[in-house]
Amino acid sequence: MFIKRLEKIQLTLGVTFLTVFFVAVIIQVITRYVGVSVIWTEEVANYSFIWAVFMGAAVMVNRKDHFNFDLLAKKLKGNAKHSLHMVVDGILLLFCAALFFYSLTALTTFWDYKWVSLPSMKMGYVWLSLPVMSITMVIYLLSHITATLKKITAGEATE
Repeated sequence: MFIKRLEKIQLTLGVTFLTVFFVAVIIQVITRYVGVSVIWTEEVANYSFIWAVFMGAAVMVNRKDHFNFDLLAKKLKGNAKHSLHMVVDGILLLFCAALFFYSLTALTTFWDYKWVSLPSMKMGYVWLSLPVMSITMVIYLLSHITATLKKITAGEATE
C-alpha cells in the first residue's frame, strides 16, 4: 500500500513537472515567434524536465520497466531466476544508496546557487530531485528484495 502511494505521488510529481516543461517550451516558442524575449522559460523547462525524468526513472525501477538485459533471466527458472533478480536488485540498491549519499553532498554544496534568469530561485530545488529519486529507488528495491525473498522461502515457481 505504501509503495503504491509513493509511486502515485512520484507519478503526479513527474506529470506536473512534465506539464510545466511543455508549458514553458510553448511559451518560449510563442514569444520567440512574436519577437518578445522571455528569458526564464529555458531554465524552467530544463529544470522541470530534470524533475520529470528523475521521478519517472524511480517509477520505472519500481515497475521493473527500466533498461535491462533479460536474456539470462528468460532462460532461468525457479530459485535460480529469483537469485538473479536478488543480485540485480542488490547491485541497483548499492548504486542507489551511494547515489543518495553523494547527492546529499551535492545538494548541500549547490543549495544556495541561484538560477541565472530567476535569481530568487535556488539551484538546491533542482538538486533536490537527486536524493528524492535515489531514496525512493532504495525503498522500491528493498520492497522488491523482500518480495523475492518471500518467493524463495515459499518455494514459488517463477512466471
